[in-house]
Amino acid sequence: MKQPATIVQPLSPLLIEPAVRAALLEDIGRAGDLTTEATIPITATAHGTISAREPGRISGLDFAATAFRLLDPRIKMTISVADGSSVDHGETIATIEGPARPILTGERVALNFLGRLSGVSTATANLVALVSGTKARVVCTRKTTPGLRAFEKYAVRCGGGHNHRFGLDDGILIKDNHIVAAGGIANAIKAARAHAGHMVHVEIEVDNLQQLGEALALGANSILLDNMPPETLREAVKLTAGRALLEASGNVTAATIAAIAATGVDLISSGAITHSPKCLDLGLDFKPL
Repeated sequence: MKQPATIVQPLSPLLIEPAVRAALLEDIGRAGDLTTEATIPITATAHGTISAREPGRISGLDFAATAFRLLDPRIKMTISVADGSSVDHGETIATIEGPARPILTGERVALNFLGRLSGVSTATANLVALVSGTKARVVCTRKTTPGLRAFEKYAVRCGGGHNHRFGLDDGILIKDNHIVAAGGIANAIKAARAHAGHMVHVEIEVDNLQQLGEALALGANSILLDNMPPETLREAVKLTAGRALLEASGNVTAATIAAIAATGVDLISSGAITHSPKCLDLGLDFKPL
């Protein structure tokens, strides 16, 4: 059964167009699309469908539409399902019609963005479904493809997940190496509080319940519980008693996430949903005119 669609605020074209333009330039190169220009008459037109070759969650339709529009504004792409929608095998996602040459030239760039981002959305949606009925929210990390972070985090939202910080500049997350370099949890948190403005959220990573107690006493807003088994997570939730947001991280997979969510943590972070999702298999197929 399909999961319900997630309604997501679209990304600004100001973000999308430069990335798509760069991808097209990379693919087309200096001499243009030699194959298409050699084999397809300049007057030829085409009609095709983008369809799902496996079930999944869609993200990235605006990227595909932008690729075709930049090559030829006469191309018409009609979207059948919105970003954030689940699709079945064989389901039509969009139809394309217009001049054949630019459709063929833009096909790979369009499908690369659409397949990659839909893969992130699908991986996210799979984890979100497994924690249904708990308070836990699935969140992403900064383990993203360089240059594509805003897009992959958008895809996480299309999958029903939530975003962690976007970069080093929108929140303080004190990790284990920060703690060592600062000379301990107390030094790190006190220095962070002294440096940050009142609007800046402070989170700290802890490895055990003793460190958790220290972080709570120092007033951390959020605490990242690193690689703790479910029984320890459950104790951490009890000890915290709502005084801070608790984020479970490490060894988060489809096989483990339900047990992690059942402990009562607020957030479960997964790097895998952005750093190693399988691209969703999508295809563009022309229909005879």
